[in-house]
Parts: sequence; C-alpha cells; structure tokens
Amino acid sequence: MYIRFDDIDFDSRLWIYQANRSLTDQEVSLINQTLEAAIDGWEAHNQSLLASGKVFHNRFVVIAVDESHEMPSGCSIDKSVHWLQEIGGRLNVDFFDRSLAYLDANKNVLTLPVSAVKQAITNEVISSNTPVFDNLVASKAQWMKRWRVPADQTWLKRFFKEEKESL
Repeated sequence: MYIRFDDIDFDSRLWIYQANRSLTDQEVSLINQTLEAAIDGWEAHNQSLLASGKVFHNRFVVIAVDESHEMPSGCSIDKSVHWLQEIGGRLNVDFFDRSLAYLDANKNVLTLPVSAVKQAITNEVISSNTPVFDNLVASKAQWMKRWRVPADQTWLKRFFKEEKESL
C-alpha cells in the first residue's frame, strides 16, 4: 500500500537509486507516478507492504518500506530493482550508477567517477565542506540526518588527511 514519503515511519528501511544524469521534471513526474502505482500493489508473501517512493533533486529515487507493518522479502526487493531497471530502460537512465554524487557551489548535483575523487580533492573541485550524498543510509531517520553531509564526514576524509600531510 502506497503512503506519502513524508508520512512513512522514520524507522522505515530504504534504498536509494542514483541516476547517472539529471532527470527532467517530466521524467520525475513519470517516475513518481509509476512508483506510486507499483508500490500500491507491492507485496511480500501475499501481504501488502506499506511503502513509498519519490524522486529527490531530480537525481535520486528513494524507496522506503515500513517494516513494522510487514517485512519485505528477497523477491519483493528484487521486484523493486526490476522497476528501476525497467524505468531506466524506457528513459535511457542508469539508476545503478555508483559514482560519487555531490553538490557544486551552485547547488547542482554532479557526479564524479570514484577513480577521479582523489584528483578532484587535489584540484579543490571537492573541499572538506562540499556536500556529498551517502546513498548507503538504511533508514528514513538516517536519510534525514546524514544523507547529505560534508565530504570530510564520509569515507572521503582519508583523502583530506593525505592532502594535509603532503603540504
């Protein structure tokens, strides 16, 4: 059963899918409508899941399930992955991009291949205060507190230490 994202419980489990490019407003609307319809009929072992899905920053698809209502099964989770694969195929978008996503000075979401992160820090494209997205948060509460954090509060902190040591 679909529930608005704002209304889903803070302890709900979530998954974040990152698009490899910015989505248009029309694509966001289509994805949100598609997710609402799919989630409304989403089940695990013939039990309705209380869940939500929404696109944020024209870049991230977030799907959440209230596990206190019903636990998702492996098959139901696989089904949600297939939704994103299908939508991505229709829109020519890869929702399984594992590049680093960050906000530039103009608040635009940009991505950078992980292999280029160290050089971006050296070139000061990314600073210790640059907001980056941690797409590995596992609950809505974590998403609200630490989905978008300064780079030096993530796994990137080691690169800032290396920069200081080389000065």
